[in-house]
Amino acid sequence: MPEITEGQRAQFREQGYVVVPAVLTDDEVAVGRQVVARMLECEPPTGVGAHFLWPRFEGGHPLLELYRSAGIAELAGQFLRADLDVQEPDFAQVATTIPPWPHRPGGPHVDGLTPGLDDGSPATFTMLAGLWLTGHDELDRGNLYVWPGTHLGFGAYLAERGADALNRLDEMNVGPYPDIPLGDPIQVTGSAGSVLFAHYLLAHNIGGHSGTADDVRRETLYYRLQATNHRTHWRAAVTNPLLEFRS
Repeated sequence: MPEITEGQRAQFREQGYVVVPAVLTDDEVAVGRQVVARMLECEPPTGVGAHFLWPRFEGGHPLLELYRSAGIAELAGQFLRADLDVQEPDFAQVATTIPPWPHRPGGPHVDGLTPGLDDGSPATFTMLAGLWLTGHDELDRGNLYVWPGTHLGFGAYLAERGADALNRLDEMNVGPYPDIPLGDPIQVTGSAGSVLFAHYLLAHNIGGHSGTADDVRRETLYYRLQATNHRTHWRAAVTNPLLEFRS
């Protein structure tokens, strides 16, 4: 398993994301793509563009087995404070982008607000792990757009207004995401087998795929990860966005 460096931890704290290369083996990438292919046979896309599946893990699932075999919890835990562990996720998001789809996002969003949880609270989490089953080496091939550093600005926004401002979507821009300075977005790049870790509050959105119909679709597996007892202190975590992370 790769060791997270101090430089990578610093990038995560400051920029809100980091790409760790060569986490998945070639065999694990192949297994993941086989699982995705079988799922898409059962729920096929209707055309080009973004297509999502949301498998839940009750009773086990091949994508949970892949998460475990790749050591994602142990790797993510290297970003967290020493007294915190990563709780096992209970679902994944299978994100595919089918070309040609020359799309550019108009703005970012934050996950877990539409819908939220049954008790009315937002479905916050600590960090997102994205397992790249296909290469993101080139731009405009379904790459994720991120707005670096916005996790800190969003945290300051919530510290001023209170954590429950996450539920006041009428006060946010379409996305949803608050009206805060964003800066310029970048497209995240890297090879198949890499893993993207992103802070929950980081502004992000899906990008288009400018390839032809003969090009490989983009395939990513996303897991929403919570640190120990995140649900009991989510308000503190979103108003102090580095609370759960190692300094």
